[in-house]
Amino acid sequence: MGDLASQFALPQQSNLAIVTGSSRGIGAGITWELARRGANTTASVLPKSLGLRSANSLISRPHGPARPTCQRPRAPRRSFQSSSLTLASDDFQIHILVNNAATEMVSNMQSVTLEDYNKVFNLNVRGLMLMTQAVVPYLAPKGRIINLSSVGARSGFKDVSIYSASKAAVESFTRTWASELGGDGTTVNAVAPGPVPSDMLDNIPKEIVDMQKTTTPIEQRLGTTEEIASILGWLAGPDASWVSGQVICASGGWSMY
Repeated sequence: MGDLASQFALPQQSNLAIVTGSSRGIGAGITWELARRGANTTASVLPKSLGLRSANSLISRPHGPARPTCQRPRAPRRSFQSSSLTLASDDFQIHILVNNAATEMVSNMQSVTLEDYNKVFNLNVRGLMLMTQAVVPYLAPKGRIINLSSVGARSGFKDVSIYSASKAAVESFTRTWASELGGDGTTVNAVAPGPVPSDMLDNIPKEIVDMQKTTTPIEQRLGTTEEIASILGWLAGPDASWVSGQVICASGGWSMY
C-alpha cells in the first residue's frame, strides 16, 4: 500500500524551492506551479496581487521568506547566513533554484550608456551568478537549477542588444554550471520563452512582438504564464533527471533549436 501511495505523491513533496523575481508575471506563475506540485516555495517577493490568506494556503514557507538583493556582492550569501532559513536546522537544504529575476533595456547600440549596461547586466547576469553561488552550498544532491533566458538571446532583435546579450550570458552560464555541478546528480538548465504577456513585454517594441505572434506556428499567438511554468515544473522534477545543460525554447515553434 505504501508503494502505491508513493506513486501518487506530489512530485515536489517536502522540497524547498527558491524563485527570484516572483512578484509578477512568469515568476509568480512558476512559484504557484512548484507549490501546486508540493514544494515549499520561498519567493524572493510574494506576489502583491495575491491575498496572504490564499497564498499561504498553497505556499508553505516554514523557514521564513528570503529577500536577497541579488545585485550587490555577498548580499545573497549574507541573506542566507543571517536569516532563519539557515538557522532552522543543521541539515538545511535547498532543492530547487529558479533564477527568474531580470530587467530589460530598449535602446539602439549607439545610444546605450554604461549606466544602461550596468542596470541590465548587474541583475540579469551578476545577480544570477551571485544568487547561484549563495545557494550551491545548501543545494541538495540531485538538485535543480533553472535559469530563465529568452528567444532574444539568439534572435538579433533590433534595439534590445543589452538585454539579448545578457540572456546569451545566462545560457553560457547554464552549460558551464551543468558541467561543474552534475557530479551528485544536480542538473542545470535554462528555459527561453517567446513573448508572454507581462509588464516586461509591454516595454518591448510592438513591431517585434507582433512579428513573433504572427509567425508563431502554434495558433499564431503569444504564450501564457501557465505554459512556461509547466515546463519549469517538469525540469524541476524527477522526470527530467537526465536533462542538463540544455536550453528549452518555449516559443510555440517560433524559434527552433
